[in-house]
Amino acid sequence: MSQISAALVNELRTKTGQGMMECKKMLTETAGDIELAVRKFREKGVKTSVLERAASEGRVFIATTPDHKSGAIVELNCNTDFTAKSDAVAALGQKALDLLLAGKSDVATELKSDLTALAQTTGENVQFGRALAIAAPFVGSYLYSTAGKGKTAVLLAFSAGGSDEVAKAVGMHVVAAKPLGLNRESIPADVVTKEREIAIEQAKTTGKPQQIAEKIAEGKLNSFFAEKVLLDQEYINADAFKGKVGDMVKAKGATLSQFVRVEVGQA
Repeated sequence: MSQISAALVNELRTKTGQGMMECKKMLTETAGDIELAVRKFREKGVKTSVLERAASEGRVFIATTPDHKSGAIVELNCNTDFTAKSDAVAALGQKALDLLLAGKSDVATELKSDLTALAQTTGENVQFGRALAIAAPFVGSYLYSTAGKGKTAVLLAFSAGGSDEVAKAVGMHVVAAKPLGLNRESIPADVVTKEREIAIEQAKTTGKPQQIAEKIAEGKLNSFFAEKVLLDQEYINADAFKGKVGDMVKAKGATLSQFVRVEVGQA
């Protein structure tokens, strides 16, 4: 098999909890035979019961360096809420954060033996979800925690004027409002095109000519951006600030350049 598809790699990751590169390597060795790949992973110590269970629970970990120049975020998935709240998962999450903040990028590979050991100890399909680090003049973080574990976390990069106060204010908003992007330019072009085409067709079904339909579509796009773009969204706590998030950040003397939102089980 000359090429291993991403879908096949993801399927093997789901079944085994192994890292992306490990799964790709195993599929290459087995010529794309996923059942053989699963068997070979089992031979390396991954339990059958682990392989067959969906990792739908989990926990998010987040940290910044003391100087706030960089930050990291890690998602660990498992089968039960009990394991998600365990000290063993917390220890692995912290270890992954330390590696990311030290400049390592592929924590799944770096910690594959720890991951396998944890899966064997708990009898669950424990695997890494998203794991990444960002750097900026100021990096802030916000963790939304329920029932003793973090479920959603946000990293925020500021090119100017960043502080813990503004990071917390924006982080709370990002957790609740789930923006698709920082600004209008960050929304994928295909998403914008699709929204515009839908709006045009909706207008045309009411009998509007093409030119008028296109003008109506632009108005609907502005509404779409106001709903989905972080800096265009109305801040969630009107008692604290009445206006757009972008205006709130500017009022605090800050410039937000990037955000990363990770929620357990969400792409």
